[in-house]
Amino acid sequence: RDLHYPLRRQRQMCIRDRNIIMSIEDNSGIFEVEEKFQLAGARGTVRWYEQEMLARIVAAEAEAEPYIGKVAVAAVLINRVESPSFPGTLSGVIYQPGAFESVMNGRIWRIWKFDESRRAAQAALNGWDPTWGAIYFWNPATATSRWVWSRQVITQYGKHVFAR
Repeated sequence: RDLHYPLRRQRQMCIRDRNIIMSIEDNSGIFEVEEKFQLAGARGTVRWYEQEMLARIVAAEAEAEPYIGKVAVAAVLINRVESPSFPGTLSGVIYQPGAFESVMNGRIWRIWKFDESRRAAQAALNGWDPTWGAIYFWNPATATSRWVWSRQVITQYGKHVFAR
């Protein structure tokens, strides 16, 4: 008799419901999840921890912004992944030196409530890009770089402007 069947069955249903590809091993009664989670979106496939990182940076960079502003920030990061001018992975874009203040000052790790940012990240992964291809965003009230103003501004949501 399989004592772990109810847990295994419950976990498989959860996996199926979330469309996550993963493998589970029974290792002395402990279930280990390999790093093979993948969430399929309209704009490619990302690992579960990349989606979580995207949600964290959206929360840290756009916490007080409206929902569409959060989706726009997530879209910019995805657009950067797709641009040859930036690293080709979400982790590479997020951790690019000097790219995001919230990464540099550690704020990304101090965010605990980011459910709306998770939804915004998923919306961007599903293909919604309210920035029409922007690869930069900033708050005009706090921007210190003069170079950033040489970028073509496309739109604004909340306090952030989005540019190419």
